[in-house]
Amino acid sequence: MALEAITIEPKRKADACIIWLHGLGADGSDFVDVVPHLGLSEQHAIEFIFPHAPHRPITINAGYMMPGWYDIVAIDDKAPQDEKGIKQSEQELREIIQLAISRGIPSQRILLMGFSQGGALAIHTALRFEQPLAGVGVLSAYLPLHDAVAKEKHAANESISIFMAHGLNDSIVPYRLGQQSFTWLQNAGYSPSWHTYSMEHTVCMQELADIGQWINRQLPLI
Repeated sequence: MALEAITIEPKRKADACIIWLHGLGADGSDFVDVVPHLGLSEQHAIEFIFPHAPHRPITINAGYMMPGWYDIVAIDDKAPQDEKGIKQSEQELREIIQLAISRGIPSQRILLMGFSQGGALAIHTALRFEQPLAGVGVLSAYLPLHDAVAKEKHAANESISIFMAHGLNDSIVPYRLGQQSFTWLQNAGYSPSWHTYSMEHTVCMQELADIGQWINRQLPLI
């Protein structure tokens, strides 16, 4: 079943698309208000899509039903991971990407972005996608199922631009897990960029400015 989403359309026909995934317990509206703070030119014709994750029981929160891209047992690289849930949400994200392509937006003009659990799903999907993407932003997140990347990654995105950002004081997704994910990606042959900010598990204005500059590089005006 297709995910519901909030969509922000540009003033003219879209020639690029950013799919932005929220974190655990939030919904698609969580990052709608950051768009004006990215500093993007009004000449850009970027469609923003903010999908809503389905509700599911989350083990780390005592099985409470909440919006989530997959179940989480613990925020620990050694904890069991919900591979089935991750791959189910990967397929749902793929459907959104394919719909954008069917509307005439080239895959090279589609950028994935995600915060926390949404960032984990974004990087997981981008590395496996069979057509080249513009980039993937991994905000206060980590690389799930990292042991499977070497086997499952697709050559189409072997040179994908990866923007990783993390708060130095993050107590939800520990900074060390973000750093470890950065190293895992390097070891898998990728060249991610690493950005740190003096913040908790959130975003800040400097981070948004940096993201905006990166978007301008990856999705230049045409």
